[in-house]
Amino acid sequence: MDSNHKPATSSSKEADIEKDTSPSTPSDGHVSALKGLGWLDRLLALWILLAMIIGILLGNFVQDVGPALQKGKFVGVSIPIAIGLLVMMYPILCKVQFETLHLAFRHRALWIQIGFSIVMNWLVAPFLMLALSWAFLPDESGLREGLILVGLARCIAMVLIWTGLAGGDSEYCAILVAVNSILQMVLYAPLAILFIHIIGGSSTAASVSYSTVATSVAVFLGIPLGAAVITRFAVRRLASPTWYDQVFLKWIAPWSLIGLLYTILVLFASQGRQVIHQIVSVVRVAAPLFVYFVVIFSFTLIVCRRLGFGYRLSSTQSFTAASNNFELAIAVAVATYGSDSDQALASTVGPLIEVPVLLALVYLVRWMARRWNWE
Repeated sequence: MDSNHKPATSSSKEADIEKDTSPSTPSDGHVSALKGLGWLDRLLALWILLAMIIGILLGNFVQDVGPALQKGKFVGVSIPIAIGLLVMMYPILCKVQFETLHLAFRHRALWIQIGFSIVMNWLVAPFLMLALSWAFLPDESGLREGLILVGLARCIAMVLIWTGLAGGDSEYCAILVAVNSILQMVLYAPLAILFIHIIGGSSTAASVSYSTVATSVAVFLGIPLGAAVITRFAVRRLASPTWYDQVFLKWIAPWSLIGLLYTILVLFASQGRQVIHQIVSVVRVAAPLFVYFVVIFSFTLIVCRRLGFGYRLSSTQSFTAASNNFELAIAVAVATYGSDSDQALASTVGPLIEVPVLLALVYLVRWMARRWNWE
C-alpha cells in the first residue's frame, strides 16, 4: 500500500473514495503496468505455474505424498495448507493502519462501499455461480454442489494479494474482508442449505454446519489478524513507526507471495492424483469457473467505474467480488461429503482456475488503468 495514501487520517476521505487520485496508481503515464510491479510480482505468473506443475508431479509420481499431506488436519484443512494460508495473510495485514482505521467509519462513502460489496458478494456472485453450475453441470449433482460451495465462500486471504498486486486500496480491502468474514459465519451454512438442499433437492446439504464455517473463518482470519495487530502496535512502540514502515514491512512483504506459492504447491501435491485421474470432470468444472471469474470481475469493475469510485477502490471491489475462499470450500466439502467425493474435487479445482485467471486480471486491469488514464 502506498505510504502516501492514508485514507483513514485525511479529512478528504469521502472525496478520496469517490475519486481516487493517488499518484501511485497504475494510471501514471510514466510507469507501465508491468514496471509498476516488483521483480518478484512481475514473474509471479511463472512462479505460480511452476508451483502447480511441481505440485501435480509430486502428487502423481512421488508415492503416498498426497495422503501424507492430508493426514494432519487443522480445523478441517491439512496442516501444511493451513500453515501456508496463515503465512500468506500475516504480512499483508501488518500493513493495515489499525491505529487510524476507526476514523474511516465516520464517512458515509465508506458505508456505500461496504453496502455495494455486500450486494456483489452475497447476492450477485452466489446466484451467478448457482446459475452457471446448473447451466454447465445439470447432470452432475456432486460437481454442481462443489461449485456452489465455492461460490458461497467469500475470500478472506488471496484477495489481499490480488488487490496489492493490482495497486488497489489494501486498507479498504481489509475492511471488506472483515465484513465478509462476519457475514460468512452467519450466511454460509443457511445459503448452502438453500442453494443445494432446497433449490437443488439434495438432502446431504443439511449436514453443512455453522460450526465448521465459523471455526474456519475465525482461525484463518482471526489468527493472522490478531498477530498483525499485536505486531504493528508492539513494534511501532518498541522501535519506531519509521523503522516499522521502511524496514520491517519491506522484510516481511515477500512472505505473502512465498506463502501463496507454498500453498499452491502443497494443494496440488495433495490433490494432483485426483485432478489428473478425473481430468474430464476437471475440465467440466473449469468451464463455469472461468466464466464466473471473468464475468463477476468485469461486471463489478464496469459498475464501479460508472459510479466514479476511482481505480484503487474499483479494483479492490472487483477482486473482492471475484475471489473465493477455496480453503473454506474444500474444508466444508471434505467434512460434509468426504475427501474422495465429486464435491471435494470441484472445490479443489477452484484455485486451479482462480489463481491463473485472477493473476491475468491483475495484469489486465493495470494495463487498462494506464490505457484509459484511469485515476
